[in-house]
Amino acid sequence: MRVLLIGSGGREHAIAWKLLQSPRLTRLFVAPGNAGTAQIAENVDLRVPPGTASAAEIAAYLEAAVRVANELRVELAFVAPDDPLAWGLVDALAKAGVPAFGPSRAAARLEASKSWAKDLMQRHGVPHTPTQSFDDIEAAKAYVRASRGAVVVKADGLALAKGAIVTSTAEEALAAIDDLRALGEAGKRLTIEPRVMAREVSGHAFSDGHTIAVMPLSCDHKAVFDGNRGPNTGGMGVYSPPWWARPSLSDEITQQVLERLVRAMADEGTPFRGIVYPGVFVTEAGLQVFECNARFGDPETQALLVRLESDLLEIVSACVEGKLSDVPVVWSDRPSVVVVMASGGYPGAYSTGVPIHGLDAVDPDVVVFHAGTRRREDGALVTAGGRVLGVTATGPTLKAARAKAYDNVARISFEGAHYRRDIALQEGSDRRRD
Repeated sequence: MRVLLIGSGGREHAIAWKLLQSPRLTRLFVAPGNAGTAQIAENVDLRVPPGTASAAEIAAYLEAAVRVANELRVELAFVAPDDPLAWGLVDALAKAGVPAFGPSRAAARLEASKSWAKDLMQRHGVPHTPTQSFDDIEAAKAYVRASRGAVVVKADGLALAKGAIVTSTAEEALAAIDDLRALGEAGKRLTIEPRVMAREVSGHAFSDGHTIAVMPLSCDHKAVFDGNRGPNTGGMGVYSPPWWARPSLSDEITQQVLERLVRAMADEGTPFRGIVYPGVFVTEAGLQVFECNARFGDPETQALLVRLESDLLEIVSACVEGKLSDVPVVWSDRPSVVVVMASGGYPGAYSTGVPIHGLDAVDPDVVVFHAGTRRREDGALVTAGGRVLGVTATGPTLKAARAKAYDNVARISFEGAHYRRDIALQEGSDRRRD
């Protein structure tokens, strides 16, 4: 099968790595990919526009993606990033006769509009954080001034992991409102919810619109510095499964969240085919969904796919065909840990084009997924983004996987490299501060 994978980050490198293990795959194209995908697949110069793209730019991108898919005689497209899903790339490909894995534009609202998703959860009994939505900036500020506790202010739309600001005071919340409104379209509507002190867990499931196949739970570290200090990022590391979780937690999330979400989407005429990924707070009062995504998380994908023993291509094909129940989905019981190596200054300003060294010294059973990398004309591997590499290890225990990941991180270097040193540390350092 000829497959086109859309995206360019660590998530896409991990997906490509797993797809290549399928005997059904005959050729894999990645658009646009990175230096890591170029080593194992064929990169295509089709770049996803930024989230601030105009309607004309989005339309041109959708047209180009369909044209590329047809020119490459693609038999299946895997749309991985959030923006192309929200723009309707799956719909455009399907209309052109190209089967595509991922939710339709209507179903992708589960991530593209936080207020819409919370309203859906309210209607269908999905436990979630209480949320207020505002189109009027002055009304949002009045609500903040009247609030007695710390709040989290979020842009309703997609904002490249910059759409949520955790605040401690009314002054910080008022400033967050101004900052998020400055994002443009993504910040036209704001949501405000109370700040929750609880552990956070990522739940993922494949869905064909009516059946789900649940993935192992994982835990992401969003804040840039150890101890969950500093601004949030796209993710500085992840581990699976959560060492702190009670044995019943996965079943609780499956029954109270994942199954209800997929059933709700079907009941409302927008069946969800793809990967549903809620972020869940585990509180003393019960589960609370604080966000819901319509695609694989990143870096969660890297931790999950190294644990998948089944054929990923067979699974996603079954989802597209509505036959997920016919396919076995089996997971390894070996824990996994991903440590993200980022550029100095990330998530603020950072340099690119910095040479990367030491990848040839990595253990053969450790996988280094590329996120922000490229090859110079002289063949040198250099940085090309904020999050650069995801060093991914498995082991018989979480402690062993963590030790192996960090041992291999120490073998890799580039000027200004930054990484957290407490990923998967079992002393509570992953407790959320929001």
